[in-house]
Amino acid sequence: MDTGTQQTSPEIMEPRLWKRGGWTARVIKNEGDDGWAVEMIKEGQDEPALVAPWTMGRDKKNPKPLDQAAFITWVKTASEVLLRHEQQRRAALHKSLYVTTPAGQWVEVTLDIIPDEQDPHAVLCAVDRAGTRLGQGRVAPNYKLTVDNALRWLAGGMMSSHGE
Repeated sequence: MDTGTQQTSPEIMEPRLWKRGGWTARVIKNEGDDGWAVEMIKEGQDEPALVAPWTMGRDKKNPKPLDQAAFITWVKTASEVLLRHEQQRRAALHKSLYVTTPAGQWVEVTLDIIPDEQDPHAVLCAVDRAGTRLGQGRVAPNYKLTVDNALRWLAGGMMSSHGE
């Protein structure tokens, strides 16, 4: 039974700094003006996942203190930002399109980029409507997946190394 007393790192709940559940919210001076900002840093990361404007306190000089509701909102927002970044990264590394060959066969062609520092490349793969792999081949990481290029690759036997 978890009583909530076991923690991997101590929680901090101060007016300008909250650490809880793997996240740190820190109220900082906004470098661009006289206002304040909140930065959200995920545990283990060097850079903030999110930096956003923060509300002034009643004295119009100091920042409003962080509280539980604000912290929960910032964690949710920062988590969504990280999720969108990961989705964009995946989308940049994986492309797919559908073509109909001159013989009338419907084929999905995918391009998966492998951003390896030593051996960057990409893999083209062709799959028919039933999910059967028709062929696969290695191409340059900057290969442009277009309908015309996919049809040329399919016509060339699908094991060629176009673009390398």
